This record gives sequence, C-alpha cells and structure tokens, in this order.
Amino acid sequence: MKKILIVIGTRPEAIKMAPVVKTFLNLPNEFDTHLCVTGQHRQMLDQVLDFFNLIPDTDLNVMQPNQSLSTLSSRLMDGITSVINSFNPDFVFVHGDTSTAMIAALCSFYLQKKIVHIEAGLRTYNINSPFPEEANRQIISRLASLHIAPTLNCKMALIEEKIPKKNIIVTGNTVIDALFLGLKIVENSPSRKLLEFKREIKNSKVILVTSHRRENQGLGILEICKALKIIANDFPEFQIIFPVHLNPKILTPVYEELSGLDNITLLEPLDYELFIWMMKRSFLIITDSGGIQEEAPSLNKPVIVMRDITERQEAVESGAVVLVGNKKERIVNEVRKLINNKDYYDKMARALNPYGNGNAVSEIIDLIRELDG
Repeated sequence: MKKILIVIGTRPEAIKMAPVVKTFLNLPNEFDTHLCVTGQHRQMLDQVLDFFNLIPDTDLNVMQPNQSLSTLSSRLMDGITSVINSFNPDFVFVHGDTSTAMIAALCSFYLQKKIVHIEAGLRTYNINSPFPEEANRQIISRLASLHIAPTLNCKMALIEEKIPKKNIIVTGNTVIDALFLGLKIVENSPSRKLLEFKREIKNSKVILVTSHRRENQGLGILEICKALKIIANDFPEFQIIFPVHLNPKILTPVYEELSGLDNITLLEPLDYELFIWMMKRSFLIITDSGGIQEEAPSLNKPVIVMRDITERQEAVESGAVVLVGNKKERIVNEVRKLINNKDYYDKMARALNPYGNGNAVSEIIDLIRELDG
C-alpha cells in the first residue's frame, strides 16, 4: 500500500486539492492517505475543509499575527519535517506556489521523499511578480520528482528549464474538478447559509470583484476603488459585490473608500460554497486571483484581471480573460466595453476553458498507481 502525504495551507490549495484528497481517501485499500494542513490561511482554509467534509490528520496551525515570511517559513519547516518523519510517506503532494508548498517540498527533499507537484510549470519569469509565489514555484520545480502540469504551455516551460519530459504529465487543472464537485454539492444540498445569502442578492445584474495580491496593495487598491466608484455611478442597474480580503492593507482602504455607496456591497470573504454560486450568478468578474482565471471560463463568465502579467497566459490567449493592470481608466474602459458591446461580451463568454474538463484527478490517481513507491 502506498503512503500519500498531502500538505496544504491556504484556501486556494484546499479548493484545488480537495478532489485529490477525497479520491485518495475513497481508495483505502490502495492508499494510506495523511492530510496535513498548516493553517497558513486559518478561517478561509477551515471554510473549505468544512464544505468538502475533509478532516485533517495533522493541523500545524502555524499562523501568528503580523508574521514575517521568514518566521512563517521557519515554523512550517519544523512542523512539516516532524510530520514527514512520523508518517514516512512514499509520496508528498504539494500544490502550486504558496510558502506551505515550497517549504513542504524543501523538507521532503531534505528527507529524500518523492515530491509530486500539482499545478506545476506556471511562470511569469518576474521573480517579484507575484511575490513570493513566482520564486516558490520555481524552487519547487527544481526539487519535485513528478510535475503535474495543467496545460501544454506549462509543460513546455518545464522542458525549457531542463525538467525531463518523462517526469511531466499534462492533466488539466484540478480546480475544474473542484468546481464541478462544488457545484454539485451546492445544487443537491445547499446550506442554510447559502439559502439566506441567495435572498440577499436581489439584483439581476451582478459584477463580482475580488482583490488580494501584494502588487495591488497601497496605491493599487486605491486605484481599484476609484474605478469601482465610476462603474457604480455609470451603471446603477448593476450591483457590485466585493468580498473583501481580511488583510488590513486591502480591508482598510476598501471600506474607507467604498462604504455607503448604494450599489456596492462589501462583504466578508465568502465561503467557497457561496463564492462559486456567486461566480455562476455574476455577469462578469473583476479580480486579481489566479484560481478565478481558471474557474470562470467553465461558467462562461468574462474575467477582467487586475494584473499586468499573468502566469495563466492560456486564459488570455483563449479570449476568456483580459489583463488590465490596476489603473482605473483601463478597468473602467473594459467594464464599459463588456456591458455595452454584446458581441464582445459573448465572444469572451463563449471562449473554451484551456484548463481542462474536470478529469485531472482521475489521471493523477492512475499515474500514482503505476509508480513505484
């Protein structure tokens, strides 16, 4: 029986790894699976675990107020090393580009464990954008034994970095598996919280907004707020829904700038259940999130990305996503274009999702079955 350690720390990791974890757990005769959460996101992580009914075997609970990346990394290394030593896995699964993923990969490398990197090969090649994620994922790629690439572009990036082709597999992105699984839960057994939330969103036309990236803190978030004020004034028939990230560098300016406006609704970060319903309900989405760039095309929602560069270039090339940066003029102009030009909107909404059809997890499981422990 192969021993599988899966390490996650943040909400995006939990979402994208939930179908992986659940599938391994549903095969107890083949795999001994241990789920370790670090708590790099606490409240937001717990919401996702609850929604997907996942119970960690280990919870390191590493986060402290105003913790530096150095302190976080140190606490992660101590905790993850202890888990690896006690469980002695054959494979350690990490996801993406978080500090949790990078430190878990480093600990696994030190202890000579095979590292499986889900969502491998994303690149901006700007080491400071996004920070520290670009550095994290490049480091993981130097350490991983198996690279699960979501797209052919990601595979080619890895090959250019001299990663052996035999160690790379293209599966699509597990976020699509998670989205379809989540929507099935929402449709078949919605929570009381979701039913109450649905009653609060009365406007038929909704623009969904999220922002959390470091590059949009400071002057960036102020520009975004100015843009949203203009949009709210120009299109009073639309309701702007903005679940605001808990980071004070986002939370404080957003509430200072946007509180009290009639058609802008500021919310606490939404549970994953509420958020995927809100994505499906929206007319368009304005975001700096990587995951939303992958999910929204499966829901036929145009996405305006408030970043200058993206590691998800496939979405831009497919026409489902447009990059505008964080300058108010570009954000406003793109929203106006999507609202006023039906042909332009329909073209974006109909773009094919380059991140797969929801079969990534089954391909990953089949691959691990074939490998030696």
